Amino acid sequence: MEILIRAGRIAFGICLVGLSVQGMFYRDFDPVFLPDASSWLPFHTALEYIWCLILILSGFCIILEKKSREVSLVLGGIFLILFLFCQVPHLLFVDPNGKALGSWTHALKELAFSGGAFVVAGSYSHMTAIRPESRLIKLLEKLIPFGRIFFSITMIAFGIDHFLYTEFVADLVPAWITGHIFWTYFAGVALIGSGVAIITKIKLKLVASLLGIMIFLWFIFLHIPRGIADPYGNRGNEMTSVIQSFGFSGIAFVIAFGSPLRINKSPS
Repeated sequence: MEILIRAGRIAFGICLVGLSVQGMFYRDFDPVFLPDASSWLPFHTALEYIWCLILILSGFCIILEKKSREVSLVLGGIFLILFLFCQVPHLLFVDPNGKALGSWTHALKELAFSGGAFVVAGSYSHMTAIRPESRLIKLLEKLIPFGRIFFSITMIAFGIDHFLYTEFVADLVPAWITGHIFWTYFAGVALIGSGVAIITKIKLKLVASLLGIMIFLWFIFLHIPRGIADPYGNRGNEMTSVIQSFGFSGIAFVIAFGSPLRINKSPS
């Protein structure tokens, strides 16, 4: 299953590159990474370009497997810091709608990216040879087991959204598919069930594989058509969903077939 693990890593790397290119096109931080209120930052555009370049380089490191484990660990840490110290305070103390679960969409996606980065890093553990590592890397390694949990929290929250915002979600289902409400509830149950099963490691490979397939089908049949129909509206929001769904499907496959528990170290 190494092929699926590598394909999942590549999907995650492509997602990072894609979001970065999009960010450079619009010359603004994707709200998944920093809240919209970040426009007050000094040298905002310059910082945004630097951030995008960092993500592009990180994405290619993951795709080409060059220092990809270390890069993924650092990315996971950065995303987690941004989630805890930028997204969460903004929602709790600045955003007037911060108490609504729907307002947490961007923040939860950042948590999923943090989890995905740690999951990707963990999938390399069994290939890691003995070599000097910094204290930072050793510290970040301790967060690897939490990667699937961070990702699953987002899936559970999005599943709940399907029940809280049923009409909105149902409108996203392609017109040629009948029973929009049924599929909305089905997807909600699937997301919640997948998240719980992944956290508790119940049929982990099967559940994560099915989750990856489901999200990939959304990528093909839902997000790509919507992205093509409206590539620039709302700062390219539909194209952002295309890129993110591709990356999230990759994370699910890495969770399914990556194994952070198999660590073979060379004898000293």
